[in-house]
Amino acid sequence: QVQLVESGGGSVQAGGSLRLSCAASRYISSNRYMAWFRQAPGKEREDVASIYIGDGSTYYADSVKGRFTISQDNAKNTVYLQMNSLKPEDTAMYYCAARYGRTSYPLRSSVYPRWGQGTQVTVSS
Repeated sequence: QVQLVESGGGSVQAGGSLRLSCAASRYISSNRYMAWFRQAPGKEREDVASIYIGDGSTYYADSVKGRFTISQDNAKNTVYLQMNSLKPEDTAMYYCAARYGRTSYPLRSSVYPRWGQGTQVTVSS
C-alpha cells in the first residue's frame, strides 16, 4: 500500500506563500486521484484541491480558487500544493490523500482511503 508523507508546512504572515509536498512511497498509478484536505482546531475537515494523475485535471474548493495550485511531478511520485496570498483562515493541519480509480466526487474526503500524517500551516495576521 502506498504511504504518503507531507512536508513544507510552517508559519507565515498573511499574504505570504508556502509550498506543500506529498511524497508517495512508490509509483503513483495514473488512474489515481491525489488530494489535499485541511482541518482547523474545532472544525470539520474540509476539501482544498485534488488532481487526477491520468490527465492532470484539477479541482479546487471555492475558498482557495485563484490562490492555491495543485500540481504533480510523476518522476518524483510527488504532488505539490502551492499556496499564495495566504490568509489567517488558511491556518490548519493539511493532509494529503490518495484514491485509486475514478470518482464523481474528487473533493469528498470520504472517497479517499489513503492519508498522510499531515503538516501544519499557520498564517498570522
